[in-house]
Amino acid sequence: MKIALQICTLLTGAIVPLSAAAQSCVADLAGGRKVESERYVLFYRTKPEPVAVSQHFTVEIAVCPKGGQPAPEIVRVDGFMPEHNHGMNYKATVKAGGGGRYDAAGLMFHMPGRWDFIFEVRAAGKTDRMTATLMLQ
Repeated sequence: MKIALQICTLLTGAIVPLSAAAQSCVADLAGGRKVESERYVLFYRTKPEPVAVSQHFTVEIAVCPKGGQPAPEIVRVDGFMPEHNHGMNYKATVKAGGGGRYDAAGLMFHMPGRWDFIFEVRAAGKTDRMTATLMLQ
């Protein structure tokens, strides 16, 4: 537990209590970006990095429940352009990889500008929604 907390401290800058099932997910995405809700810390990284206009990419995701929270039942990711009020032309397919890990494939940002990743984590009848912004040249 102490090692997992130290890793989490290195990645997030703060100690976030993790469930036993989530301890390995943090180390697997070292260097990834972080978003967080009341119940979860979510790390993600794109492949390839950086994302290019009109090129398919994948997103590796690690969802870490905060102390005592349930493991995710469903994880989704989508993209949205707030300034243009539209999303992607493609729907991502998210597959669970075990240990809080997920792989989302089939994403494409078809034009330059501000894109918001919208991550949804569903568990115990509630959905946590987290947003991360990406500026695409």
